[in-house]
Amino acid sequence: MLDLLITHASLPDGRSDMSVGVTEGRIVAVEAGLKAPSAEVVNAQGLLLAPHFCDPHFHMDATLSYGLPRVNRSGTLLEGIALWGELKPLLTEEALVERALCYCDWAVARGLLAIRTHVDTSDPSLLPVRAMLEVKRKVASYLDLQLVAFPQDGVLRSAGGLNNLRRALDLGVDVVGGIPHFERTMADGALSVSLLCEEAERRALPVDMHCDETDDPMSRHVETLCSETLRRGLQGRVTGSHLTSMHSMDNAYASKLIALMAESRMGVVANPLINITLQGRHDHYPKRRGLTRVPELIAAGLRVAFGHDCVMDPWYALGSGDMLEVAHMGLHATHMTSQEGMRQCFEAVTTQAASLMHLSNYGIEAGCNASFVLLHARDPVEAIRLRAARLKVWRCGRLLARSPAPEACLALPGRPSTTGFMPAGAQRIP
Repeated sequence: MLDLLITHASLPDGRSDMSVGVTEGRIVAVEAGLKAPSAEVVNAQGLLLAPHFCDPHFHMDATLSYGLPRVNRSGTLLEGIALWGELKPLLTEEALVERALCYCDWAVARGLLAIRTHVDTSDPSLLPVRAMLEVKRKVASYLDLQLVAFPQDGVLRSAGGLNNLRRALDLGVDVVGGIPHFERTMADGALSVSLLCEEAERRALPVDMHCDETDDPMSRHVETLCSETLRRGLQGRVTGSHLTSMHSMDNAYASKLIALMAESRMGVVANPLINITLQGRHDHYPKRRGLTRVPELIAAGLRVAFGHDCVMDPWYALGSGDMLEVAHMGLHATHMTSQEGMRQCFEAVTTQAASLMHLSNYGIEAGCNASFVLLHARDPVEAIRLRAARLKVWRCGRLLARSPAPEACLALPGRPSTTGFMPAGAQRIP
């Protein structure tokens, strides 16, 4: 007796008319035409059943704080950091928790059930850390929340920065973070990478660093990060986030760097919405996009994922927790508009992100957790095109959220499905 049986589903790998059987929160069968008694049966009607979305790079301690205490007028990364510094003395644990829990509700409704969030450790009070640990406890039954110890003001640049980060790890933060390009000098940045990788090695923790988030092609801390990864045997446990300087690097150097990143099995997180918003601010025309070399990194065999990074905070005024919006921007900004490229962008917010986050039992196969999303689309490309409605969201077989199906356009004979949104009140004219 199954707890849940989903029939007539399309899967992201192209299989269609598939059935998925669930017992005690786990997938026990994925096959065509599965017939078994079940407590609940859901007919997917050919729509896409995908593993839940994952966000491998976010700042939940800052989310939904837009306009506090003022708006970022220049739109630059540095003003955002300065603005966050102005806001920190005004923060309370209650407000941080409340905003984060609100965002987690947004995330679940959009099928986003795993988030890695960087938490500022710069202040000796560790207020954001304590607040996010409380949020992690509160959402544990419905959302996987990973915390990264993130020294926003620089682990060497700020007094007591390294000690504060160590204290955050002692409290139970999951990942070692860093921001080498924000240290005072290139030498200090390189030293910070070494110190932080040493800390991760000692504690057997993964590493996820903000690295080279700048338009400066000479910001090359990812090279040091790769070297430390190889020297300390951390291959497969280290992620470089942003890497926007690679957008501006000389091609000859970039080709050498990508080979080094592949050797160290570096994970990469690009943040399309935020990278193209914050980078290129000092350019006249033509303006750089600032997004790292996503297609080239994928071609070299690296795991590349997309993060949302910010939602309504000092750096970004928009956002809603929709990882399909992130994938949509990513494929445009990287020219990944082939069928293969668009599917890779879908994977960047699902399977690749899950891999970088080291999530276990993820996917739609027997033995995986029954944590998936029924999308109002028939394949990953259509899901991105439409930013498809999340009709049902399950975690470990338990229904967490549902949305009504939008009005659908009719499919044209002999052409791809045109499932989509029709404006409220609109009628199709025969």
